[in-house]
Amino acid sequence: MKIKTKFSATLILIAVAFFMSACKGKYPGYTKSPDGIYFSLHKIGESAQKASYGDYITTDLAYSTIHDSVFFTGRRKFRLEKANYPRSVNACFTMMAEGDSASFIIPAGDFFQKTLGKTLPSFLKEGDDMIISASVLEIQSEEQYNREKEAFLKWIEDFGEYEKEILKQFLEGAQIKVAPQPSGLYYIKLSQGDGKKVMLGDTLTIDYEGRFLNGKFFDSTIKQEEPFQYVYGQEWQVLKGLEEGIGLMEEGEKALFILPSSLAFGQEGSSTGIVPPYTSLIYEVTIKNIR
Repeated sequence: MKIKTKFSATLILIAVAFFMSACKGKYPGYTKSPDGIYFSLHKIGESAQKASYGDYITTDLAYSTIHDSVFFTGRRKFRLEKANYPRSVNACFTMMAEGDSASFIIPAGDFFQKTLGKTLPSFLKEGDDMIISASVLEIQSEEQYNREKEAFLKWIEDFGEYEKEILKQFLEGAQIKVAPQPSGLYYIKLSQGDGKKVMLGDTLTIDYEGRFLNGKFFDSTIKQEEPFQYVYGQEWQVLKGLEEGIGLMEEGEKALFILPSSLAFGQEGSSTGIVPPYTSLIYEVTIKNIR
């Protein structure tokens, strides 16, 4: 009985110490890790094995401003890689195990510019922090991920022919008579530009919306109110099919592109899991500026 009382008292002291350290920090309710990351653990999963760099993480995410205004929610699957700067979102996940839920406060500028490779949204400014809330659904080692991927790709070997049939039915149903480019890309001009053509090395500012053949949207700069800017001809900036299509456009032009999977995310699908393997896509693109 004395042992139980002593044990209970110890737990209370630990809890009080944790509570006091959380309240004294810059952000009430958050504890500061040795790496300088502010975190608040909401739920502890049954696994004691923390995520490690090289693992594949499946997680539900929410991004918020420091004042709790949510501006993104979604599910992501990605390979956890070590960042070369402190307080990165990747470092946050090494503090979590499968089944855990937590919130982290990190620099918004580093997250958007260094992790996502995007400009900071207009509602955030340099020096701002942001909140990332995450629930870890699954942690896979690289070996486990590759085994699952290999089995899945064998299962969908026949999907290439299936995709062609689905695309054919869509084109017939939409009464699209435009002949495809030699690559298989469909280019439909929706509005005329000013005659200024896209050239290699130009910096383009574009708006785009991506959707599946069933009309469901999966990406949109218009909904995010944040045009996309990139250097035309620079590798890995846009999908192969979009790079080809945008090269046919003029400043001010609006066009519709239909991309077979060979010009989009191919037989593997997108790394986020949003776009499945062997999936044809539709993109509506407007070139706002060529510089």
